Amino acid sequence: MSTQPTFLPAVATIDLTALAYNLLQLRRILSPGCDVMGVVKANAYGHGAIETAQTLIRHGVVRLAVFSIDEAISLRQAGVTVSIVILGPVFHQQFPDLFMHRLTPAVSDPSTLIALGQHAAQGSSPYPIHLKIETGMGRLGLTQNELETILAKHTFPSSLRLEGLMSHLADSDGSDPDPTDQQICRFERAIKSVREAGFSVPLIHLSNSAGIVRFPSAHYSLVRPGIMLYGYHTLPPTVQAPDLRPVLSLTTRIAQLRLIQPGETVSYNRTFMAKQPTRVAVLPIGYSDGLNRQLSNRGHVLVRERRAPIVGRVCMDMVMIDVTTIPGVTVGDEVMLIGQQASERITADNLAEWAGTISYEILCAISPQIPRLYHSA
Repeated sequence: MSTQPTFLPAVATIDLTALAYNLLQLRRILSPGCDVMGVVKANAYGHGAIETAQTLIRHGVVRLAVFSIDEAISLRQAGVTVSIVILGPVFHQQFPDLFMHRLTPAVSDPSTLIALGQHAAQGSSPYPIHLKIETGMGRLGLTQNELETILAKHTFPSSLRLEGLMSHLADSDGSDPDPTDQQICRFERAIKSVREAGFSVPLIHLSNSAGIVRFPSAHYSLVRPGIMLYGYHTLPPTVQAPDLRPVLSLTTRIAQLRLIQPGETVSYNRTFMAKQPTRVAVLPIGYSDGLNRQLSNRGHVLVRERRAPIVGRVCMDMVMIDVTTIPGVTVGDEVMLIGQQASERITADNLAEWAGTISYEILCAISPQIPRLYHSA
């Protein structure tokens, strides 16, 4: 029987109360009759898919979305019984697992549709699927022509049930709403084609987090919030965002302190050279844990409620910070990489700005080897 270590030098703390709060804020802006499909792919954006899913379910979410069948099976094995939609591609070799675990595929091409229908014919009742329509993302999805061909030739397999119709917004957080409006129009055309062909589709979904806020006409029967569930958004500054609370904080501890003299260097390739006597703290966390290497000589952390700059290259398992101006620092002090100490806060958005990326990547990159501690909702 495995047990949690009594001391964790680096830990990600997940505030499930904040997760529930963010869900509530999103629900408040939904159109009547619209529900939430919680997106918990990529280990729930680094927060832990099982615990996140269980919390969402406790708060009334009855549909989840992941990218892969493997992600979904892990949820099933943890006792999650609600509907799980597979957003990513499903290969023919995965059909047995798909059916065994009662997973709902988002079908994106005609050949998969036909093959899936042949496999489903072994069952006693039509198997539910969602059709994904390409409306401007340039990624997965049936084109309008492919959709109309399927409908016109009546090649939608009778062994399948069209439970859902979906697409994905490419630029819902962009400054110009026109591309998204065009995608909505294309999606409406697909909906019209399907309905005119005699299909009654109970679940229609298009909007991601930004789409929920900016394009209420695209709420339909479901929305698929991802990053906003976890307390972040990428909306332009002209758009008022919901009141969100970051769900994850990331901390470590000071492992060693050393005083270096002018002219001495820190870490690989000598990218930091002291110009004055400098007190350096060594932290046992690095890029193997998900700390972006682009934070080298750019990022900051919080120590004793003060900001301390990262100095030198971020290493695989360690990083160094300058604590010269922070009095009283000792080995074992808590260091906040993401989170808040008193009035000082560092967010995943801050790390993303310093690293030249987005908060999604910062959160998803936090290694599974970093223990997650959960505060219950």
